[in-house]
Amino acid sequence: MPKKNQKAPQSHELDVTEFFAAIDLIEQEKGIPKGYMLEKITLALVSAYKKDHPDAGENIVVDANQEKGTVRMYLKKDVVETVDNPATEISLDEAQLKLPQAQLGDVISMEIKTRDFGRIAAQTARQVIIQGMREAERGMIFNEFSSKEHEIVTGLVTRVDPRTGGASLRITSGSEWTEAYLAPGEQVKGESYMEGMRIKVYVVEVRNATRGPQVLISRTHPGLVKRLFELEVPEIYDGTVEVKSISREAGSRTKLAVWANDPNVDPIGACVGPKGQRVNNIVEELKGEKVDIIKWSEDPAEYVSAALAPADVISVTILEDGKSCRVVVPDDQLSLAIGKEGQNARLAAKLTGWKIDIKPASAPEPEEEPEEEEDLIAEEE
Repeated sequence: MPKKNQKAPQSHELDVTEFFAAIDLIEQEKGIPKGYMLEKITLALVSAYKKDHPDAGENIVVDANQEKGTVRMYLKKDVVETVDNPATEISLDEAQLKLPQAQLGDVISMEIKTRDFGRIAAQTARQVIIQGMREAERGMIFNEFSSKEHEIVTGLVTRVDPRTGGASLRITSGSEWTEAYLAPGEQVKGESYMEGMRIKVYVVEVRNATRGPQVLISRTHPGLVKRLFELEVPEIYDGTVEVKSISREAGSRTKLAVWANDPNVDPIGACVGPKGQRVNNIVEELKGEKVDIIKWSEDPAEYVSAALAPADVISVTILEDGKSCRVVVPDDQLSLAIGKEGQNARLAAKLTGWKIDIKPASAPEPEEEPEEEEDLIAEEE
């Protein structure tokens, strides 16, 4: 008899001792608050009961006691003279058997025997709880990696597609990790990856997709070079030197325009570092990609002239449209100014935002048509 008396109070309780222990473990390992999981348990139990009792409506109440490690479920019923819906109503006589002081119009809470749940209901509860855990994990991963947008993270190559060359990476931030895909179009031409290799990637964007957070990463984005300079150059990190603009053709060449807030600081020298150590570390990370560091200027002519380095510039003329300029260079510097396949001129234009027309010193200036003739043609039309 003593044993039966001890077990009797447990007959209407959901045995969740092991589950609460699991919740504690999840909180320690994943950082998911117990309160969040208890809320999901409540939703799961309500959903499970409704599966077998659709007429119960919103009259189900769950009392989750975190300290005692118990979860009790109650069904609220209105005390009425004539019962029309047994799921939500109870007669006065039956109510007074359970609660002698019950009166018509009262609402009484009747405990539901959780062990009476059917197999389908139990499965529903379990699925909702698992889904809640997944949502919490996804939310934490999304929040963690959203804070890493436009930053550099290190990824471990877990798989390389032999057909496309696309690489799957496991990237980590804080205590969270997720899988990301480095598409062939975001890879530097000439680079090859193997499983187990660690590479630095730039986080372009983090999206909240249906299957969980999607982290878009790149090795070709100009932001990768900018962040590498911030990591290597203390003056950029603390704001003394500012990266004003950057243009890049990944795997080949990058141009970086820098400016110093302190007139006593040489921005180019700070980026190059003692004996070129800082820029060399970045070039090594970029697998030999050339990096031109130039000084930014408010004067467009001076800025464009510097951007065409390593070529020498004789003069820069700003054209009337305010978007273009004509640059004159020595004859022997023309090919250097334009660069292989026009790369140097193209990167300089991207860097400065100006359309650049490069002319050799020996070439005559293009003749401008008389304005009167232009006006006459317009009138005739």
